[in-house]
Amino acid sequence: MAKKSHRDAPRLQEKQPATPDKPRAAKPGAVDTAAGEKLQKVLARTGLGSRREMERWIEAGRVAVNGKIAQLGDRVESRDQLSVDGRQLDTPPALEARCILYHKPPGEVCSRSDPEGRRTVFGRLPNLKTGRWISIGRLDFNTSGLLLFTTDGELANGLMHPSSNIEREYMVRVMGDVQDEMLQRMLEGVMLEDGVARFTDIQQIGKGGINRWYCVVLMEGRNREVRRLWESQGLTVSRLKRVRYGDVFIPSKVKQGQWVELERTDVKSLYRIANLAPKEQARTTEKEREVMERQYGKRHARGAAGRGAAKKTRR
Repeated sequence: MAKKSHRDAPRLQEKQPATPDKPRAAKPGAVDTAAGEKLQKVLARTGLGSRREMERWIEAGRVAVNGKIAQLGDRVESRDQLSVDGRQLDTPPALEARCILYHKPPGEVCSRSDPEGRRTVFGRLPNLKTGRWISIGRLDFNTSGLLLFTTDGELANGLMHPSSNIEREYMVRVMGDVQDEMLQRMLEGVMLEDGVARFTDIQQIGKGGINRWYCVVLMEGRNREVRRLWESQGLTVSRLKRVRYGDVFIPSKVKQGQWVELERTDVKSLYRIANLAPKEQARTTEKEREVMERQYGKRHARGAAGRGAAKKTRR
């Protein structure tokens, strides 16, 4: 392409001094569209859904700001009162995102409450002054291991979206006669009732026997997917533990039922995987450390909460 000379450039008209406009009085209850954050972004941070889904809620008239039906394009500030379907929301501050790792024991459900009265994972987490803990994925009732929680709903939705392709690594104990052909089928893909599923890696741990241990990796988090893959080959999973999510490994010092604040590098890694800009990270409070010391003893509590998740070392 030929370069343009300065003669080809359009002439600039001489600017006239601008006359300042008189400021318009804001209507009572109106949303300030020149400042604050986009409404759908704030809603996504509460964990209600993705930004795109929140946009649909706004267009459907389900969202109100300061008592008035919101419009797509509205921006809100911390003083604004938000509600969805008439229910007021407690919106977490934008610059206080927290991420913790919880070592789930078998026998806990991942819902906030259980009609059968079983213990829930949320009962072990630290209390929050604002916002709420949002689970990044789930684990089955009888499955143990790594569970991540955050106060940033947008991060949680980004990580759980199928397009994220995040590796999840499990240790699994299998009962039955495991043949090489079975392993190959699970690597190539098996048709389950909800579609094709596959492991991206399978490694045997230790020697064979009636019960064999394997380390498996898959890229999604469908319900009971690991167990169903093995069951499709006529095998039974007797123990299952998640040990890694993305680049985050479960530290050996974090015992079952304990939680730990993630290191800043791990949090940044999660935001990168979710294609989001990292937010300022809040840290474990002194009161939370005291609660952990009462529950687990000073040595374990300070080791877990003091510096956050340990180095990325396998088991």
